[in-house]
Amino acid sequence: MKFLVDMSLSPALADWLVQQGHDAIHALQAGLERTSDEVILGRARDEKRVIITADLDYPRLLALAQAEGPGLILFRGGNYGEQEAIERLTRVLETIPNEEFPNSIVVVEKGRIRRRRLPLEPNP
Repeated sequence: MKFLVDMSLSPALADWLVQQGHDAIHALQAGLERTSDEVILGRARDEKRVIITADLDYPRLLALAQAEGPGLILFRGGNYGEQEAIERLTRVLETIPNEEFPNSIVVVEKGRIRRRRLPLEPNP
């Protein structure tokens, strides 16, 4: 799988994904630290990467655009330390089939993981 880890999460998460055999890059490494969410979405879409973030703006942007991708893994419900983020992401990767990531939003919360298919309906 190919991932783009957003600025809201540690670069160590991208490093861990690479160690697990994935193609992963952190937004800082990609020169995207001062880039808008829309540009990051476009870059991830162009490179067929799933965005991993804690930024709640991404689902709204995907819904407004009625976009079918890129896929998104969204950490919600508090601050996640590096180790906790890795543990939760391990569970996500074990639970969700790889072929479903590109057209899904996977929401990671402290007590559960849930998945919604893209495109989302925009809120009125």
